[in-house]
Amino acid sequence: METSDLIRAARGDAAADLLLRNGQVVNVFSGEIERADIAIAGGVIVGLGAGYTAVQEHDLAGALVAPGFIDAHVHIESSMCTTPQFARAVLPRGTTTVITDPHEIANVHGLAGIRYMLHAARHTPLNVWVNVPSCVPATAMETSGATLPAEALLTLLDDPGVLGLAEMMNYPGVVFGDAEVLAKIAGFRGRPLDGHAPGLTGQQLNAYVATGIGSDHECTTVEEAAEKLARGLYILIREATNAHNLETLLPLVTPRNSRRICFCTDDRQPADLLDQGGIDYMVRTAIRHGVDPVTAIQMATLNTTEWFGLHDRGAVAPGRRADLVVFDSFSDLRARQVYVAGQLVARDGQMQVAAQAAPEFLLPSCMNVAWELVDLAIPAAGTKVRVIGTIENQLVTEHLILEPRLADGMAVADVSRDLLKMAVIERHHATGNVGKGFIKNIGLKRGALASSVAHDHHNIVVVGADDTSMMTAARAVADMGGGLAAADGDHVLAGLSLPVAGLMCEEPIGQVRAQFDEVLRAAHGLGSTLHDPFMAMSFSALEVIPHLKLTDVGLVDVDRFEIVPLFVE
Repeated sequence: METSDLIRAARGDAAADLLLRNGQVVNVFSGEIERADIAIAGGVIVGLGAGYTAVQEHDLAGALVAPGFIDAHVHIESSMCTTPQFARAVLPRGTTTVITDPHEIANVHGLAGIRYMLHAARHTPLNVWVNVPSCVPATAMETSGATLPAEALLTLLDDPGVLGLAEMMNYPGVVFGDAEVLAKIAGFRGRPLDGHAPGLTGQQLNAYVATGIGSDHECTTVEEAAEKLARGLYILIREATNAHNLETLLPLVTPRNSRRICFCTDDRQPADLLDQGGIDYMVRTAIRHGVDPVTAIQMATLNTTEWFGLHDRGAVAPGRRADLVVFDSFSDLRARQVYVAGQLVARDGQMQVAAQAAPEFLLPSCMNVAWELVDLAIPAAGTKVRVIGTIENQLVTEHLILEPRLADGMAVADVSRDLLKMAVIERHHATGNVGKGFIKNIGLKRGALASSVAHDHHNIVVVGADDTSMMTAARAVADMGGGLAAADGDHVLAGLSLPVAGLMCEEPIGQVRAQFDEVLRAAHGLGSTLHDPFMAMSFSALEVIPHLKLTDVGLVDVDRFEIVPLFVE
């Protein structure tokens, strides 16, 4: 729309395209609720107040109207669905913009994976901005499908869908001045630089922030978040499937600091997206815990636009995109209507626009395993081993030292102590690499679980009570071209195929959820009591979150940032 035409409509000299009458506007600038009509032309809000006319009018009958919600940091791949299906899950709940970091698919397919996500983003009514993955691979202590140095990332700068640089997970590389890490930061200077620095404090935190990195979503305590906020970082409070930080961090929020706090979902799987929601769930939860409703909405809208420089949205005001959420009450905020650029895209939880079919974008095979080299046996080489201690609803793990169960000269699982074997099998280059170790608190009494979703390298991760079940589950994942599987002995109990990079599928999210529920039921039938044991074991392979992790290269002591032996003595 030409600016002159927008001005004429704003003055009331020309009819708007759409007039939403009798709304109660949540004003994120003033903090007030304003009774007003909302005039929209060319997808933009041109005016609020009385006296406007429009080609089409709709009476909101006193309903509340807020800006469309914005997810400050999300990996769409974790929904196990491609972008169009992810959009159909979050749009009806009021999320109209997401800032995504496609480092999951980038770790499998490199630049082609990022371009695939940019391609998909252009064929959905959801506004999808891409932050370019900063750490592919996450570290040198894993084998990923690709390596993206600074010069490769810079080729994406001119893409109109690229916003900035995604979470800088290699925080030791930042703090100690790694040349390649600093080259990436320099290449994106002047754009948003997202952070990832779990537990970083004191002078090392100062060094991290001094580079220009401006946010962090890894805080797990109020004390950690308060220090980072005081040093100038935006705090992105996270509520993911396996990282429940929202309720813990809400006491951080005060009238003095709330404008530097945003909401994000990071990694959220189908059942949680469909049953609880995403950013809408975070807003409801914040209000329920006593956060002022307008403040909660600011954290889901305006604050995020200010961090990322998206000043064309995030408020119900003249000149802003007409991305709107209409709802009835703050006490149980549920989207009644959702508008994107002035178009009604969802009503009462149902999409009102047809799914767009994106032109085909082919990706190469991503399941290359040298099975003849895979051996899951662990010969006994001592009396104590390092064990990954899973903590439910957290991404951090414990670094335990325990006595293994020994049988015929081998270290094996001990289900009586919830001490299971874990392996990470390289699946990108057929190297035959297998990282082997032990994990506690998954809860299996028998059988095994396997997945090609293993952050961030996405090799095949498998946890089990015996080697036969583990191999059965791992092979089932490979045979599907990627996915999730549960097995008991030689029998595959359930599986979910994820043929797009071994991370996603193109089926409707409701169908993916139903299949995922079957796999979860199988996992729980094998004894696991975790809400989502697949997500838990996936993050047990991510060597940039404390304290002990396992990759295909071996066990990683994250605090020391080095490979360590399985046996202590």
